[in-house]
Amino acid sequence: MQDEYSIDKSRMRQSFHRAAKRYDAAAILQRQVREEMLSRLDVVKLKPGVILDAGCGTGHGLNALLQHYKSAQGIALDIAEGMLSRSRTLFPWFRFWQSKPRFVCADIESIPLATGSVDMVWSNLAMQWCNDLDAALQEFRRVLRPDGLLMFATLGPDTLKELRSASGADHTHVSRFIDMHDIGDAMTRAGFNAPVLDVMHYTLTYDTVESVMRDLKAIGAHNATAGRPKGLTGKGFLQKLRQGYEVFRQQGKLPATYEVVFVHAWTSSQPYTAPGSSPIQLMPRKAGVAV
Repeated sequence: MQDEYSIDKSRMRQSFHRAAKRYDAAAILQRQVREEMLSRLDVVKLKPGVILDAGCGTGHGLNALLQHYKSAQGIALDIAEGMLSRSRTLFPWFRFWQSKPRFVCADIESIPLATGSVDMVWSNLAMQWCNDLDAALQEFRRVLRPDGLLMFATLGPDTLKELRSASGADHTHVSRFIDMHDIGDAMTRAGFNAPVLDVMHYTLTYDTVESVMRDLKAIGAHNATAGRPKGLTGKGFLQKLRQGYEVFRQQGKLPATYEVVFVHAWTSSQPYTAPGSSPIQLMPRKAGVAV
């Protein structure tokens, strides 16, 4: 039986593709999280040669990273071609200190890059769209070189708790988000060293439920779960949503809570080996022994 929270990647891709042109105007949380992630790099000792922005959106994260690491080359990866098209507009055809980034349309659960080809993987609020967190983290580990850095932010279980409560339990109106401790366990399984995780809560405020839904639509965050209602929700559902959300109104505003999990970890100094495999060690032949 299919998990009702499984993400329909085709629907997700279409949603983000359509939202690309208006994304930046509504991406308030994404901007705040990006600035927090960038501030954490101030204490990180790293001079990456190649940076992968996994789930790059409209490219502002990679643009900021290439300003920070001026000798680095960038790779912008996103599942939606519309997002990549917007990303391309941020970068001139050339800069005197570095070449134009590469743009790759792909799913972060299956990255079409060579093993050990990047020094840093960065991902701002994209991991919550994975169906298989272990697969995505294993791909990050695979493409990273020894002593490489993974830094990402994703959404935790308290995200949109008001909307989840107001919408009821008839369908999966809000995606399921992974707890910080489960993410930490997955990081260890993927082979990352001593992952560091912490949580911050952000609250955006709105006048109406319709404004909440409008912002989610503007950033492409449509309900893409397998258990979503397949027909039109209708006026009855919207009325129920308004009534259910009103209990959360404070000081005249409706809150939308986001739990953001920040993660960073390093790869070991050893080259990547696939799960279940081990490197073959060749012993030197002793002098005078015929083989």
